[in-house]
Parts: sequence; structure tokens; C-alpha cells
Amino acid sequence: MRISRTVAAPAGIALALALAGCGSLDANTDGGGDTAIDELSIVVPAAPGGGWDQTGRALQADLQAEGLVGRATVTNVDGAGGTVGLANIANATDPNTLLVMGLVMVGAVETNESQARIEDTTPIARLTEEQEVVVVPKESPYDTVEDLVRDIEENGKDVTVTGGSAGGADHILAGMLLKSAGMSEDDIAADLNYVAYSGGGESLAALLGNKVDAGISGVAEYAEQVEAGELKALAVSGGERVAALPDTPTLTESGYDVVLTNWRGVVAPGGIDDADREALVAAVTDLAESDAWASTLQEYGWADAFLAGDEFDTYLTDDIAEVRTTLRDIGLVR
Repeated sequence: MRISRTVAAPAGIALALALAGCGSLDANTDGGGDTAIDELSIVVPAAPGGGWDQTGRALQADLQAEGLVGRATVTNVDGAGGTVGLANIANATDPNTLLVMGLVMVGAVETNESQARIEDTTPIARLTEEQEVVVVPKESPYDTVEDLVRDIEENGKDVTVTGGSAGGADHILAGMLLKSAGMSEDDIAADLNYVAYSGGGESLAALLGNKVDAGISGVAEYAEQVEAGELKALAVSGGERVAALPDTPTLTESGYDVVLTNWRGVVAPGGIDDADREALVAAVTDLAESDAWASTLQEYGWADAFLAGDEFDTYLTDDIAEVRTTLRDIGLVR
């Protein structure tokens, strides 16, 4: 596990991971009725450079810029598909703590047989969703997704595919793609050589260094290198093409019956009281309605997928059940 931290202004002030109840909630409201949180700890359960990290740092910047929190810190807690960070936050005692999470963590909990469960946290909000993109190094012989799939079918584990944590959205998409191509669960388990990294920066380095044959990640993580000509984008995973990569076909256009988008959100420690939960939901809701957040969505190419409070709780319960079924269907869990 690696832990790195950036501390927001004012300089010299650092928040710990919030296991000791060090934060405080200012439940007073100003004339506009907004609830202010003095200090907020944002936990990113992955290494710097990936989608979770981008989300956490965007939250940090925009919550402060909008005056919705006094100070915010981002702490990276890397390991096991986010389940190390999940274990730390599930029983944290500081209510002013948000864990960045999403579809990747839902899958990782299942594939890692994690003792810590998302059900042990307090759902706050779903924030965004993003299409995945399948890429290869610029010198790759693959020009289409079909080229990649055919090579995996013929050469199995000699073909390496990188992405985020095992069981996460990237891994799920790889399995779904091979299943759509007609491979059985047993063949997928035997032939898919998936190299998992905990942060998008690491998988990108592996691609640029030609250490892997293909990569899968969120569009925002690879788009800049595609535009620079360092990577080739073979397909995106949504129902239609994305503005950031307008010339890249969808998997459906490429002949595969696969549509998947990766959502991200935030949860708080389990067992916080209703007032603390409502304050966090209010802050994130106000953020979602702000011009700063609208600009952030545009900058990263994220789609607005906002759901808060009880609605997000219901969505999360359903998604956990659906992902568990999908992972069984593609042979990633038994």
C-alpha cells in the first residue's frame, strides 16, 4: 500500500484519514441557508493519476472554490481495488470524510472477497459516469478491436491487457468483450491475461513503454495521449461516440453487443448520524448545481450522473447485485 497526500490551502494544515474523529461539523447556516463544513477529508482509494484521483482532486478544488467547505484534503490510500481505503473508512469516526468510489470498487469487493463491504458505508451521492476506451500503443499491429480479440482467441495469455484493479470496470469490460465474441467463461478465465494497476498513471506508463499489448480505462485518462498520437483508440464502450474521441467507434459499431459506462460517487463512514449525513449530501448537491462543477465535467469529459441520498442508496444496492451477477457470467468470480 502506498499513501500520498496533497494538502489544500492554507498551507501547513493537514487532515489525517479521519479515524480519530478529528474533524468538526459546523452546523450553523448563513443567511442563504447553506450548511458549511469546516474541514473535509477526501479519501482516494487508489494511486495518483487515475479516475478516482481526478475525481477526488476535482472535488477538493471545487468544494473550496464554491465555499462549501472551509478546507479539504485528498489522501491516496492505494490497494486491492480500493478495498483498503474502503476498510479504513467503513468504521471511521470523523463524519466529515468522503471516500471516492464507484463501479470499480463494487467489482473489487466481489473479486477480492473483501471483508469490508460498501454496505458498511453511508451512501452520499453518485456524481459522474464515463465511457471506457480500448487503446493500444501507437506502433501496435492492431487497428480494430476485432484484431485484438482475434489475437487473444488465437494466442491467449501471450496477449496482455492492462487496466485498473482486478474486477473493476476495465476488467469487466474486457470479459464482456470476449464473451460477446463467443468465448466461454472457462476460455475467458484461461486466456485473458489482465494486468491490473491501481492507478491510471501506471497503466499509461505500461502502454507508452510497450510493456502491454492493450489497455482499457476511462476516456479522460487516455484521451490526451490518443490526441498526441502516442496511443491508438480502438473503441469506446458507451451507446454512442464521445466528443473527446469523435473518430473512435463504439463497441456496438464494431460488432460487439457490449455497452458499459463507469460511474463514480462518494460515500461516508458507516454509522454517522442523520445531521452529518444531510450536511454532506447538501454540500455535494450544491456542488453538483454549481458552475465550477459544470466546468469540471466539461474539462474531463464526464457525464453528469448525479443521484443523492436515498436515491443513490437504492441505486447502489441494485448495482451491487447486478455487478455480482455480471462477474459470475463472465467467469471472474464463482
